[in-house]
Amino acid sequence: MPLPRRSNLSRQSRNARGCVTNEDEATNYPIEFLNSLDVPGLPPHNLRLKVGSVVIMLRNINQPKLCNGTRLVVSKLMNNVIYATILKGKFEGEEVLIPRIPMIPTDMPFEFKRLQFPIRLAFAMTINKSQGQSLKACGLNLENPCFSNGQLYVACSRVGRPSALFVLAPDNKTKNVVYHKVLN
Repeated sequence: MPLPRRSNLSRQSRNARGCVTNEDEATNYPIEFLNSLDVPGLPPHNLRLKVGSVVIMLRNINQPKLCNGTRLVVSKLMNNVIYATILKGKFEGEEVLIPRIPMIPTDMPFEFKRLQFPIRLAFAMTINKSQGQSLKACGLNLENPCFSNGQLYVACSRVGRPSALFVLAPDNKTKNVVYHKVLN
């Protein structure tokens, strides 16, 4: 008896459907060009996911449950919706549906939109994105020093125990930006 085929839902490539919003500019910006753009705040055009992947929300969809910065684990992949479980917070363990939504970047010289899932893989996140998160363990890369008042505090306070914080800093030093006028 042959072995059953593994479900193609365990690993899928999620391609966004991109297009310009002004039809007159369609010849200036072909779909291949739009798909090649890696725009901050947007997921990549080709989002490769599999069941068990940890992802982070990039948009507010259903506040307060699905907000920008919510971490989830993928439980089932479908063409136009992703089933996921919330990892932390008030709604921890709750199953949610993440639909494809139109996303239009605002910091481009032309306007285009992508119909895509508002998530990104969450192998790592910026200090700003980690604000409000509670983590079991945290690795902090300080090869580039913090650039804003309070960032080092936010980064170091994501975990409850100092033994769960791992810091990479050249020469075991970093610069902590402090605005003394704020402290007075």
